[in-house]
Amino acid sequence: MTISLLLVDDHPIVRAGLRAVFDAFDDMQVVAEAGDGAEALEILRGLTEAGKPPHAVIMDIQMKPMNGIDATREITRAGGPPVLVLTTFDTRSDIVAAVQAGALGYLLKDAPPEEVRQAVKATVAGQRTLSPDITAALLDHMREPTPVLSPREVELLQALATGATNKQLAEQLFISQATVKTHLVHIYSKLGVDNRTSALARARELGLI
Repeated sequence: MTISLLLVDDHPIVRAGLRAVFDAFDDMQVVAEAGDGAEALEILRGLTEAGKPPHAVIMDIQMKPMNGIDATREITRAGGPPVLVLTTFDTRSDIVAAVQAGALGYLLKDAPPEEVRQAVKATVAGQRTLSPDITAALLDHMREPTPVLSPREVELLQALATGATNKQLAEQLFISQATVKTHLVHIYSKLGVDNRTSALARARELGLI
């Protein structure tokens, strides 16, 4: 059986490289590509309606307008194909959020091709696949629970680290300043702090950014 894949990544060059890797395997084929989570859901619906759903979805995380965590959650809720996260992001918050959203596997893009191939096969078989580093991060989280921030909250913190004002944050994230303030309140509460400087320091300490 040839395993069909939906490849989701916001960088065309990265998608081209990953497609070449997967298509080089004699038992795998990329049948569709998407540049973000929303496009992935639309393509997946079309493939499913045509009776040709992919066997698995290869998902990146940080994408706009819909990130990979939210897309994975929607795919899982709808009973869609299993999702394997393949990304460069290895913060605890991303890992925990992806697993909680329903991803069966989580690998970093520097994993050897054969490891990725085996992870895809395991994902299609319904088996969970995590690299040793990712497993270690999850075990650390279980021993010392880390506040779980949403992908949007992490994105806001990363922008905040550049010294952006609320107005600039709103413009960068395409949200209102009121929404920025609401996110900050939630972030402060989760991290147990009461200001931006402390929030950034705590987030770095916990490996959230």
